[in-house]
Amino acid sequence: MIRGIFVAAVLAAGLSSVAALAQNNTIAERQQLMKGLAQAGRAPGAMMKGEQAFDLAAVQASLKTFAETAKKAPSLFPAGTETGNDTAALPKVWSDKADFEAKWAKFGADAEVAQASIKDEASFKANFTGVVRACGGCHETYRAKKN
Repeated sequence: MIRGIFVAAVLAAGLSSVAALAQNNTIAERQQLMKGLAQAGRAPGAMMKGEQAFDLAAVQASLKTFAETAKKAPSLFPAGTETGNDTAALPKVWSDKADFEAKWAKFGADAEVAQASIKDEASFKANFTGVVRACGGCHETYRAKKN
């Protein structure tokens, strides 16, 4: 009898550890995805500021990363990943999931439209800001501010 209780307790502890590990892996994966977005935006950001020469291939690669990330990101915010692993996601992600997912969809669609529209520096300057604005708008609502 005591042996059965001990085995059940060990199994329960193991299952909760597995759940915590899965939660932290999901949070870590979405954090890496967000770092990839930031990395993809660096070169075009420098181009917009005139700190780097316009490079259509780099812009197109960034927009492709944006569009791909927008498709994958919403699945990395499942219930149970609201806290832990130093997440910056605010509770509003889960309380207003439909709007959160709609913002990702808009960001992805904007990136795809820009990818098709940007052919030179002038079209880059006319179109890229809207994509970045969609990305930043989500941060205002769904990401905790860093000190």
